[in-house]
Amino acid sequence: MQRIDRLRHTEISSTHKQEIHTKVITIGKKLVPVEQVAFVEPFDPDANPEKNYKGRIVMLNRDIVLTEQTPQEFAAEHKLHLFTEDSVAVNRAIVFRVETFEPTESFKPAKPYKTRLKWRDLTGGELSKLLLTEAETVIAEILGAKVELAKTAKRTARRPGRGRNGSRRMEAFRT
Repeated sequence: MQRIDRLRHTEISSTHKQEIHTKVITIGKKLVPVEQVAFVEPFDPDANPEKNYKGRIVMLNRDIVLTEQTPQEFAAEHKLHLFTEDSVAVNRAIVFRVETFEPTESFKPAKPYKTRLKWRDLTGGELSKLLLTEAETVIAEILGAKVELAKTAKRTARRPGRGRNGSRRMEAFRT
């Protein structure tokens, strides 16, 4: 008897002084809070041919959860940002630092990585992910997504100045 793992969404609310809503994804028997997902990357199906896994969810602490969704499908469903060149979807809620990457004598990866994406886990330890996408593009896309959210706030229109006459209050004293 073969069991198929499916994604199911659950809203959990915890009441203390205020109500907190957390989106939790159920994958098989595992409950995964979306806020703790760092990124999703493609999974090589040859590594585990028994199941139909297409994506690898990497948590903030580097724990791994396999999913039957591709990174593109997961990104669309859970509002993650997708770097198409890498097929890697990152969580916009995580604070990432971006560095350029250059191979060293001791570490020469097979792929031509250009960027190192860094973040901190829940204990403060530093973790990273190498990307093929240019560092400038990563910064523009991550910041661009956050800037778009900030641009929605509108400023109030300023009233034109009263010129040499001053304020209405001062006009009342002149008459």
